[in-house]
Amino acid sequence: MSRRAVIIGAGPAGLTAGLELLRRSDVKPIILEASEEIGGISRTIKYKGNRMDIGGHRFFSKSDRVMQWWVDLMPPEGVEGEGTGSGGPTAAPPEISYQGKKRVVVVPAHLKEEPVLRGAGPILHHVDEQDAEDETSDAEEAVAAAVVTHEPVDSDLVMLIRPRKSRIYYLRKFFDYPITLTATTLKNLGLVRTFRVGMSYMKSQASQIAPEKSLEDFLINRFGRQLYLTFFKSYTEKVWGTPCDEISAEWGAQRIKGLSLTTAVKHFLKKTFRSKTKGGDLAQKGTDTSLIERFMYPKFGPGQLWEHVADLIREGSGEIHMGWKVDRVHCSMEGGVRRVVSLDAVNASGERQTFAGDYFFSTMPMRELVEALDAPVPENVREVSAGLQYRDFITVGLLVDRLKVKEPDGGLLKDTWIYVQEPDVVLGRLQIFNNWSPYLVADPTKVWIGLEYFCYDTDELWKMPDEELKKFAIAEVAKIGILNAEDVSDGHVVRVPKTYPAYFGTYDRFEELREFTDGFENLFLVGRNGMHKYNNQDHSMLTAMTAVDGIVAGYVDKAALWGINTEQEYHEEK
Repeated sequence: MSRRAVIIGAGPAGLTAGLELLRRSDVKPIILEASEEIGGISRTIKYKGNRMDIGGHRFFSKSDRVMQWWVDLMPPEGVEGEGTGSGGPTAAPPEISYQGKKRVVVVPAHLKEEPVLRGAGPILHHVDEQDAEDETSDAEEAVAAAVVTHEPVDSDLVMLIRPRKSRIYYLRKFFDYPITLTATTLKNLGLVRTFRVGMSYMKSQASQIAPEKSLEDFLINRFGRQLYLTFFKSYTEKVWGTPCDEISAEWGAQRIKGLSLTTAVKHFLKKTFRSKTKGGDLAQKGTDTSLIERFMYPKFGPGQLWEHVADLIREGSGEIHMGWKVDRVHCSMEGGVRRVVSLDAVNASGERQTFAGDYFFSTMPMRELVEALDAPVPENVREVSAGLQYRDFITVGLLVDRLKVKEPDGGLLKDTWIYVQEPDVVLGRLQIFNNWSPYLVADPTKVWIGLEYFCYDTDELWKMPDEELKKFAIAEVAKIGILNAEDVSDGHVVRVPKTYPAYFGTYDRFEELREFTDGFENLFLVGRNGMHKYNNQDHSMLTAMTAVDGIVAGYVDKAALWGINTEQEYHEEK
């Protein structure tokens, strides 16, 4: 391999870039990871045989290319018999069922026509007999698409297909998420509050706030002021530690996307009145991400997939250096063109090493990247970079004998995670790891939960000793009736700095920073922190794939990288 790409960070974006370069070019990837763990915030934390997923990672995407990439590496379990492990090639293939386009994962024996190559792998778009029977006025619902996969070669290296259930916990009661117009919802809200929500929503539709300058404007326009105050304001400010009227509306455009009260009602009505159909939609193109009901999930958590990718990179002559933190970026200027020529990194022992390359991918926080540059940085760019803010994240894992709250049949709650809207606790979300994958829990008789807190690394909560923090977290969930403190047998604390790039601070001047970094010809910013953009895992992967596309073609369109995960380009409907 005559050319080298030095990649900062072994998270989804960095690892995707590394594997794509090996598969599609003569460029050797050299990945530098500051920590000792693979996967970034998509890693899996291991504790006494139990596993924790930091923040929760549902493996779904509206991108055919990402879906194909995932199933090529980790095929769904039971592909010949919907998880039964039997049935032969004529059995129903795995599916995700909800009210959008239908999509299934299939092995070639299931196909009715030859697949065509598209993007990263073979993807077949076809309409079958069942689709014709189910055709409605919505043309998209009559379309089925298949992601082509293969039978697992390793029973552990597989994706599970998991049901999605998320709810809101508010007023010590459970509300559907998204809110649906059911008797239970109306009873929980009460007649007066429900009337106010309805009137407020109609008022917002009759008189929209324009232009939308803040997240508060964005949410009121889609849900009405009363519903915004009831279910969005306090929780969002708990997450970000900043008033909603000081957060950019762009956050809503990227995270909430096309969802509105009208969308939620439409979804509910379809679910209620439409006859049951076969099939599902694995690539999930026709549904807002907040409405998806089934998803893929690696058997042993998200880190399992990224550890597998890391193994493939090493086997393919790529390099991954763990525990090396980049602290200096050396640049040159030739013929008016700015380029990066090498990086300096240091390990825990204080050893230093220089890594030279032809291409450079950065997933490190933009603020740290600018500080590391040895090139002249304009004062305005330094101001924007220094003013970027990040929200930090803590998960407290608790091993519990039982939860106090249960399903109507007395069983374990089926939620993957629960949004805690109660204003009298700091707790933001609660995950039930058993429901992500039963293989995340060492003892199936126990309940393994994750309590999620959002803070700054300067807050007292962040600095609190682990044992004290565990006691604090237990007291909070006991206070709101989730469990009894005496039922907790063990706990584990994980702190994740710079988890959420914030859309306030100097973010309103972000274009000044972007223009400067785009000026380095062979430097490509990818991933969540690399672009200071609240991307999901699949968006981060797409930024890396798009950069590699450009390297292979001989020119990287950086505008295309920044266009990933925007309303206009990522979604079929606006």
